[in-house]
Amino acid sequence: MAADLAHTPVSGIRVQLCGDCHLLNFGAFGTPERRVIFDINDFDETLPGPWEWDIKRLAASFVIAGRHNGFKKSDSREAVLRCAQSYREHMREYAALGALEMWHQRIDEIVALARQNKWKKLLQKQIDAAISRTVAHDDFPKLASVRKGKARIKDNPPLIFHEAELAGKHNQLVRKAFLRYRETLTDDLKALVDHYDLQDVAIKVVGVGSVGTRCGILLLMGNNGDPLFLQVKEAHTSVLAPHAGKSIYSNSGQRVVSGQRLMQSASDMFLGWTRHEGRDYYIRQLRDIKIKPMIEIMDSRRLANYGVWCGWALARAHAKAGDAAKISGYLGTNDRFDDAIADFAVAYADQNDRDYKELLKAIRARRIKVYRE
Repeated sequence: MAADLAHTPVSGIRVQLCGDCHLLNFGAFGTPERRVIFDINDFDETLPGPWEWDIKRLAASFVIAGRHNGFKKSDSREAVLRCAQSYREHMREYAALGALEMWHQRIDEIVALARQNKWKKLLQKQIDAAISRTVAHDDFPKLASVRKGKARIKDNPPLIFHEAELAGKHNQLVRKAFLRYRETLTDDLKALVDHYDLQDVAIKVVGVGSVGTRCGILLLMGNNGDPLFLQVKEAHTSVLAPHAGKSIYSNSGQRVVSGQRLMQSASDMFLGWTRHEGRDYYIRQLRDIKIKPMIEIMDSRRLANYGVWCGWALARAHAKAGDAAKISGYLGTNDRFDDAIADFAVAYADQNDRDYKELLKAIRARRIKVYRE
């Protein structure tokens, strides 16, 4: 889609982009102060570029989600209109704020934002469960065990497993990479991490978008026996780079971390980066307080309301990382922008459907090999 967007008209106003801005890359998670906020949560492709690219990708994802859920065309379009309107109106509000005030903006009253009583109860239940979960009592028994006094991550193939090579000399290289990660943290967090000792490393298979990259789990144990799980994800050159320009960072992990910190209202305090055997990585805390949107069970009204949240969160991220006044001035005060984004989203979803049909034809004609379990 980056290649497609590169040929579309833009205003010339650039911001820090999410880069993979679709509706499943938003959600609720805990701040370092343990408050639950709503925000963007995936920055693997982040890079400076035209602000229009993020909102167009987000809008197209709403039409595709609506079609997947079997909604009427008008309902899918309504979700996009609500999303675009929310982006435009919140951008106008942010344009009136000072830079410091803008920096402190958060979307943290997420239960109050849920209009339907049933949705409020479900959301509150998810939040309560996420907040009450602890690493020691919930995550550790599921992910690790203690053998002969040594903590070890449990194998759960094909999703979690150990590589035979992760021993001896290779294990020492991993420890050196971890020390390089430590150096990317602030001094106070270095002191916190120093309370822990690296115990084990395992490979962890993650989402479809990360297929072909190396990802893993680090298990650390504190001085008092308290566990800490960190997730390691390989970072490549952003797919936006050929169209938006090369990153200023030589390490792609640093690109991801810097973009995330710039766009989010509050980021994982363990965010850092490293390099290991010629590959770039970024590191963050595994799980903690995270609530994913359940798009597949949403009706059309809920999807439209969720569109408001996503448009709001994207406007906040772009306003923090860019010039809200310029973007708001370009958008204006009427709904022409909303309709234009909706038209684009429907057209792009149509192309998406046509591409999928061509893929199925290629599979049936055996021009593309498909592996089935």
